[in-house]
Amino acid sequence: MPDAPTPPDAPQAISRLLDIMARLRDPQTGCPWDREQDFATIAPYAIEEAYEVADTIARQDWDGLPDELGDLLLQVVYHAQMGAEAGMFDFATVASMIGDKMVRRHPHVFGDATLTEGQWEEGKARERLARDRAGTLDDVPVGLPALLRARKLSGRAARVGFDWTHATDVMGKVDEEIAELKAELDSGDRARMRDELGDVLFTLATLARKLDLDPEDCLRHANAKFTRRFTEMEQDLARRGLALRDVDVSVMEEGWQAVKRRERGEE
Repeated sequence: MPDAPTPPDAPQAISRLLDIMARLRDPQTGCPWDREQDFATIAPYAIEEAYEVADTIARQDWDGLPDELGDLLLQVVYHAQMGAEAGMFDFATVASMIGDKMVRRHPHVFGDATLTEGQWEEGKARERLARDRAGTLDDVPVGLPALLRARKLSGRAARVGFDWTHATDVMGKVDEEIAELKAELDSGDRARMRDELGDVLFTLATLARKLDLDPEDCLRHANAKFTRRFTEMEQDLARRGLALRDVDVSVMEEGWQAVKRRERGEE
């Protein structure tokens, strides 16, 4: 058998990547598109790449994961290059700061402290104070997906005692918020309906936290299930020579229920 390929040297690979990004951003010889970007225009790509990493993991595509992680790493390198150009920070600063943070937050590993409950959050609270962001909710990023941010906001509030005792208590609040939304449906007031629907979604995110579930993951699962069932229903109709545009919703619902019965092994 041929010898396994020698893995690349990490420092050399990182140095090469940093050099590539510097060339792409070179004012004279770089890529026109890369040169015109700034922090704001690149930020959405970092979010997109993070989701692609999560999607690759969810699909257990382990061969594709290094490539997606590389795309995510590129976003860090991109921002670091722009920071260096502006004289604010560089990649070494980024790497050094996260290294220092991990050591600081793990005194039970890198020091002589004993691991205690709440140690991680206490460390983060001290860091918020140092950044003059002492409020309980101050550093929950506004750029997070809304459901995830709702879970984090309610979780942060829960750490200071602002919480329900049991998940069943939150279910009661869900019912209450749905009733308030129903009361607004006939009003035609979109602002009030938006407000009440937002309360429903926020409370559902809180319920997910109480059940130790990720609301984004729950919704992704529901999206995948809907896609699978809708596609199967559409394909079933196609095998009968029917297209969705040619049938009414009752036929679609019949096909939908047939797909669900197949999933449950009832057909």
